[in-house]
Amino acid sequence: MTATEPVLIWGAGAIGGILGAYATRAGHAVQMVDIEADHVEAMRTGGLRIEGPVEEFVQVLPAQTPTTLTGTYRQVILAVKAHHTRQAMRMLMPHLASDGFVVSAQNGLNERVIADMIGPDRTVGCFVNFGADWLEPGRILYGNRAAVALGELDGTPSPRVQTLHALFALVEPEAVMTDNIWGYLWGKMGYGSLLFATALTPESMSDAMDPAQWRPVYAALGHEVMRLAQAEEVTPLGFNGFDPDAFLARDTGRMDTSIDAMVAHNRKTAKTHSGIYRDLAVRKRKTEVDAQVGVLIEIGRGHGIPTPALSQLCDLIHGIESGTETQSTALLDRMVATCS
Repeated sequence: MTATEPVLIWGAGAIGGILGAYATRAGHAVQMVDIEADHVEAMRTGGLRIEGPVEEFVQVLPAQTPTTLTGTYRQVILAVKAHHTRQAMRMLMPHLASDGFVVSAQNGLNERVIADMIGPDRTVGCFVNFGADWLEPGRILYGNRAAVALGELDGTPSPRVQTLHALFALVEPEAVMTDNIWGYLWGKMGYGSLLFATALTPESMSDAMDPAQWRPVYAALGHEVMRLAQAEEVTPLGFNGFDPDAFLARDTGRMDTSIDAMVAHNRKTAKTHSGIYRDLAVRKRKTEVDAQVGVLIEIGRGHGIPTPALSQLCDLIHGIESGTETQSTALLDRMVATCS
């Protein structure tokens, strides 16, 4: 990826906005797309303000809405919420060059959806775990640095992954190229299931994960996801404290050590609550629960593997979304009975 070949970033929220700001500042030709017209106007005029402990700067960005975008692009980074993947793909595909590809800089297993729509050979896997939040039009909090990885879905090395790696390394200098991108993605599905559970409460990620009385919930969720990864013949990778082998074996001592490490990692970030929490408590909108936890439950059905903890978690998040449940530590208490 060169400074002369533009990259289209579809979704200028927490992940896409940071990638776009860093790439543009470094001299890359970037075209941002976002459905929020106020956000687009802010990026084009006053610039996108990156805030937080990692770095603070303002970067003016070329930006359009989907309805005003023109042209085609060979390199597309998709950075929308998981449950908007299919809709966003339908909108961006007319702008994807015949030899173009899409990189999924998202949470979840969205590479499966993208590959289904344009083919696995035109899909690049990406794992992003840095902490960021969209605050308001033109403002994004960059809360902490964390693991980033890129790789082809079939594990083979490729020039495009090398050039993408250079771009993502502008944000995370320790970004890696991997032959096991599915391992990273499934590792994050395990970690992410724990973060979904913290969003059942008003507590920070660390304060919801730390207490001993709720740890059976996290143990059960992590175990179910790792069992599914095993059934999918994937070797999940650990990061930022998450230990896949501990959760697969349901080794209480090692799981406690892993949770302690995750608590410590999340206490060091300015992003104290998950994006799921913000969707529920701040932005009052639908979460990614169906596109992430729901997908895991479907995979479990396909393998004949029960997922009682994931199913209850999904139901409780649905309840908060619909207003029949209220975010409370009492919801974790309810899950303990299922998970113990």
